[in-house]
Amino acid sequence: MPRVSSDRALEDTRSYGRAAGLLTIALGSAGVLAYLFFAFASHSLSRDEYGEIVVLWSVVFVAASTLFRPIEQLLSRTLAEREQVGEDSGHVLRVAALIQVSLTVLALLALMVLRGPIQDNLLEGGDVLFWVLVVSLFGFGGAYYARGFLAGRRRFALYASLLVLEGLARLGFALAVAVGIAGGVDAVAIGIAVAPLAGLLVTPLAWRHRHSRPPVAPVKPVSADGAPSGRIEEPEFTLSRGGAFAAAVLVMMLSEQVIVGSGVLFVRAGEGAAAAGFIFNVLMVARAPLMLFQAIAASLLPHLTRLRARGDASGKEGFRMSVNTTLITIAGFATLTTLGVLAIGPEVMQLAFGEKFEYDRTGLAIVAVGMGCYLSAAALNQAALAQGQARRAALCWASCAVLFLAWNLVSPLDAFRSVEVGFAGAAALLSGLLYAIYSRPHPIAADTFEPDSPREIEARLATADEVA
Repeated sequence: MPRVSSDRALEDTRSYGRAAGLLTIALGSAGVLAYLFFAFASHSLSRDEYGEIVVLWSVVFVAASTLFRPIEQLLSRTLAEREQVGEDSGHVLRVAALIQVSLTVLALLALMVLRGPIQDNLLEGGDVLFWVLVVSLFGFGGAYYARGFLAGRRRFALYASLLVLEGLARLGFALAVAVGIAGGVDAVAIGIAVAPLAGLLVTPLAWRHRHSRPPVAPVKPVSADGAPSGRIEEPEFTLSRGGAFAAAVLVMMLSEQVIVGSGVLFVRAGEGAAAAGFIFNVLMVARAPLMLFQAIAASLLPHLTRLRARGDASGKEGFRMSVNTTLITIAGFATLTTLGVLAIGPEVMQLAFGEKFEYDRTGLAIVAVGMGCYLSAAALNQAALAQGQARRAALCWASCAVLFLAWNLVSPLDAFRSVEVGFAGAAALLSGLLYAIYSRPHPIAADTFEPDSPREIEARLATADEVA
């Protein structure tokens, strides 16, 4: 490989690392705020009340992430493309908004139709908790759209600010209960509803400066072998095209919530609300790093998207180096976390969440190992999306989610250990499957593109240097 290609690939990787690193530090505060929310809630509420908050949180985030994160990914990916080729993104924003509004309306209608079973069987009959669920989903519909816009435009500081505002708003209500200004489970729950609406306060600033970035010189599209095609393509972004990508990511998000979030609901069904609060605390060993990984994921997809589209040697090498650097960082972090929970995990958990529950080192270590595998899978998934392999990646996610469900329905171990082992096993299998896709892109006919077809153009994403 020529020296210039290697140097450019190294600079691409370093610039991505700087952007992702700065964003990770900024979003780390958001993760800490979420952690403090549950710590204050755990100390302030009874075991059963805390379990109700955990169940509500789980339902909100399973539904919101499943329904609305696909549009975040769609915008992040497509706006990066449009910016590079010098095309207007207004049509993209309108199509994505139409999809998001439709999903939000359908979700709210479904909640109203199913209000009785949800309120009586899942939320312990709490009328306030049900309306918190409704308002939360409405807010997250807008919040995930805003996140996709900010990530696609590489406005990572505002992206981080959005999440920090969410965390501060949520924490404020738990803190009010902790110091006695307010009281009861309803006051804590209201913070969950207010949080996404508070985060949207940054969007006027983002929209006002949406044209402030200097235009990027368009690049010629490349053919399947990486050679220039000789002309500039102008792919049409349609509702069908956007919906197809969003549908594949929808499967991924649903599967993600099954693997990460449904364990709480399995324990809730079999052991009660208090037990659900316990397993939720255990899974925080994985959830807290996942919140931090949002920073990497938000910058990784558009970064890899641009490198993939370049089609030259430096782009390919930069793509590989960026993925490898991310995986090595995750492996080091997961190793340190696992050693940490084996050494002082139970003591730290009781210090953080109170002495209502007793934690065992084995369970915490299993979840920590699973966390490392899951973060690796999440990074490899971004690489697969950048390679235009959303459908194949979605199949991997769905398969692992089905296996996780089957494992917990059979529940060969006790309810808690089944969730812990199931999470780690599903995460390990998922990371292996996605690595196979990443390392061997388009090996089957169903994933190949005809020359100059809309699907090939979709895979030919735009490239630009990341901001330092």
